[in-house]
Amino acid sequence: MATTLLVILIVLLAIGALVSLVRGVILFMQQQREDVLNGTEVNVSGLRQNRMMWRRIQFQAAAVLAAALLLFISRS
Repeated sequence: MATTLLVILIVLLAIGALVSLVRGVILFMQQQREDVLNGTEVNVSGLRQNRMMWRRIQFQAAAVLAAALLLFISRS
């Protein structure tokens, strides 16, 4: 039962990381276009991009911890 829940958790965290990655890349592309049109100043899009990349890292770290926990439980 616990292993099933951990597998589901790992899948959900991986999906969260993927969504954060895609949103971050989209924001990056928008920022690139804005920088070309308006110059190279710091803007809200760049801050949102950084926030999405940080969320991606958090999801990935949580997924790695859940996978390690799954391995620990499965060996016991």
